[in-house]
Amino acid sequence: MIDKPRGPTSHQVSAWVKEILGIAKAGHVGTLDPNVTGVLPVGLEKATRLADFLHEQGKEYVTLMLLHKQVDRQNLEDVLKEFTGEIFQFPPLRSAVARNLRKRTIYSLKLMEIKERHVLFRADVESGVYIRTLCRDVGDALLVGANMAELRRTRSGPITESNLSTLQKLKDAYTLYKEGDEKLLSSMLIDPEEVTKDYPRIVLKESAIDAMAHGATVFRKGIIEDFGEGKTVRILSPKGELLGMGNREGENVKPEVVLIDRGVYPKGWKSNK
Repeated sequence: MIDKPRGPTSHQVSAWVKEILGIAKAGHVGTLDPNVTGVLPVGLEKATRLADFLHEQGKEYVTLMLLHKQVDRQNLEDVLKEFTGEIFQFPPLRSAVARNLRKRTIYSLKLMEIKERHVLFRADVESGVYIRTLCRDVGDALLVGANMAELRRTRSGPITESNLSTLQKLKDAYTLYKEGDEKLLSSMLIDPEEVTKDYPRIVLKESAIDAMAHGATVFRKGIIEDFGEGKTVRILSPKGELLGMGNREGENVKPEVVLIDRGVYPKGWKSNK
């Protein structure tokens, strides 16, 4: 997981990761604007298939907001409370998505520091909340106007700043790896099972895994255990290996992302041929 620096795009950062490691695929999860820093998960090889699922997870940001006029601290805290919970937002003009009114949830807004017109706050939000738009809307609610001055993402799903590495550290770790010391590089990689742990899980019988590897729906008789509630689930082997992600359809599960190769597990199903 990369600590994105200010300047390059998220796409450029993932391209550099791909180049440093000499791999075929690398893709970032959750785009950060060029001037935004912080947590940028980068999936490697097959793990890039998990991008859509990881993008859905909540985010946390530390934001520096510039008010156009000074306000009373209590007034500011009261307005931040009003923006906690469900809100409606239009994406910014420069957003890559359609500018339709969307409902999103802000879990918490914590005022960290205020100095004259500069306000530092932490935002724990649902994926898809635009902090730049939030700053503008808070300024409008205060009747003074405001804009986002700086932004850093401090969490993406279960990944926090404690998991981060710089591009230079990644390059140094890969150099050591080529010299026979893989400890540093291994410590910088996060198992896909760990980053999907917040999803409910199902465990398949070994006899059902190869069919799932071919994209077939897994029926109830092929499931050993089913934990948690929710439509989207992570699919595990009896050994705890992450096989992929899927969606519940009644008592069955339809794979949406498959990480396991075909033929790794014995075929336990019959074709119609």
